[in-house]
Amino acid sequence: MRTPLRDTGALGAALLAPPAVAAVLVPFRTDLTNATMVLILVVVVVAVAAIGNRAAGAVAAVSSAAWFDFFLTPPYQRFTINDANDIETAVLLLVVGLVVSQLAARARRLEVITVTDAGHLARIHETAQLVQASGSPDKIVDHVRRQLIDLLELRDCRFEYGSLLGHPARLEQDGSVVVARGRWDVERRGWPDGEIELRALAGGHYRGRFLLQPGPAVPPLQARLVAVTLADQTGAALDTAAPRLEQ
Repeated sequence: MRTPLRDTGALGAALLAPPAVAAVLVPFRTDLTNATMVLILVVVVVAVAAIGNRAAGAVAAVSSAAWFDFFLTPPYQRFTINDANDIETAVLLLVVGLVVSQLAARARRLEVITVTDAGHLARIHETAQLVQASGSPDKIVDHVRRQLIDLLELRDCRFEYGSLLGHPARLEQDGSVVVARGRWDVERRGWPDGEIELRALAGGHYRGRFLLQPGPAVPPLQARLVAVTLADQTGAALDTAAPRLEQ
């Protein structure tokens, strides 16, 4: 079965766009912060994943991290990093790039505009950085809880560990909302009554859930997809922490 032309083009862009953008940033590398340059390269990853697929997005993420190292961190023009902070930034670029490429591919399937908003990307980057640096699952859960309140304009939000109880409405992986009777048209009808469940999953395994108390405003699909991604990051952090907590 042939690879679609669009995906082939995206794969080419995944290999060529990151070094081209990183090279363009070279004259500005002493003036821009690492975080700013990372966000620019993450936008490249998102654009590639949006026109291609997960594989193209993953290649773009790896390519961005490599060329960030080559062009934008000393020693320049070498695939070597001496500074520990630069190593951490390169790793975070790779992690965030992989995360948002999954989100962009999901958005492509839904035929919606993908996440290129700098504020949304900063939330994902900040959460990935906290997951990398913090050994405390509670700290990550509280951080994401506060992010969700702001992102979705919630009245409140709480997190539950353990078994699923009850049958609240649920915010799904594709940004839609499901109630007991099926899909709920959130754009037309607003949030359903009561709390909304947002599960924190890791590899398909349930690790807990955020229970959202919606405000009057219904956030756009883009924001809801970012919320799902933040919950997934929480699930991954809890999954990593689980063996330590069981000892």
